[in-house]
Amino acid sequence: MTQKSKDRLFDELGAGKAPFRFDERVAQVFPDMINRSVPGYGLMLEMIRVLTSRYAIPETRLYDLGCSLGASTLAMRHALPDKNYTLIGVDNSEAMIERCRINVQRDTHPAPVSLLCDDLTTVDIRQASVVTMNFTLQFIARAKRRELLERISHGLAAGGALILSEKLDFDSPEENQRLRDLHHDFKRSQGYTDLEISEKRNALEDVLVPETFDVHRERLLAAGFSSVTLWFQCFNFCSILAIR
Repeated sequence: MTQKSKDRLFDELGAGKAPFRFDERVAQVFPDMINRSVPGYGLMLEMIRVLTSRYAIPETRLYDLGCSLGASTLAMRHALPDKNYTLIGVDNSEAMIERCRINVQRDTHPAPVSLLCDDLTTVDIRQASVVTMNFTLQFIARAKRRELLERISHGLAAGGALILSEKLDFDSPEENQRLRDLHHDFKRSQGYTDLEISEKRNALEDVLVPETFDVHRERLLAAGFSSVTLWFQCFNFCSILAIR
C-alpha cells in the first residue's frame, strides 16, 4: 500500500461547507479515514476474501465497483487460487485510481487486474461470478440504484454473488439516533474530535444517502437476486450477500 497519512481534513470550523468529494486530498488520507470511520472495516475486508473464495468461478470476471485505493480489490485477488480469473476495479476518481494502480502493481498475486476510471453506473458487467460494492451504492443517486443492481444481476452467472456494504438508516427514530450516537462514540475512540465529526457530517449531507436494510433487500430481490442475507452489522454499518 502507499504510505498512509492521518485524516485531518475536517479539523477546522467550516471545513464541511463544501460537499464531500473523492479528490486528491481524500485519496491521500483515505486508508486512515475509512479505518477510523467504519467500525468493523478490517473484518469486512477479511470476510470479502472468504466470500470471494467460495463464489468465484474460474474463467469468469470479478468486479470491484467503487474500488477506491484497491483494498477490497486485493482482498478478492488473494482469495483466488491462480491466475484463471480477471479482476476489474472501477472508480470515477482519477486520484483514487492512480493510487490504486500503485497498490496493485506492488502486489505479487498472479491474477490479472484491470482498472477503469469510469462511471460505474455505465460499466458493462458480464461473465461475472463475484461483484463487490464496498460503501459505494450510498453515493449513487437513489433513482439510479435499481437500474445499477439490475445490470449487476444480469451480468452475474447463476449462483454468483454481490457483496454490498453500506451505511444503514432505520425506520425507528430512536434506533437511528442510538446507533448514530454509538458510531460517533466509535469515531471519538479513534481520535476524531467533535468538531471533525460535525464538519464531516455536514460535508456528507445529501452526498451519502443511506437506506434501511428492508429497502435494500426488496430492491435486490426485485433486481433479480434469489436470496439476500445480512451477514455483518456493526452499529449503522452492514454488509449484505446477494446471490443471483
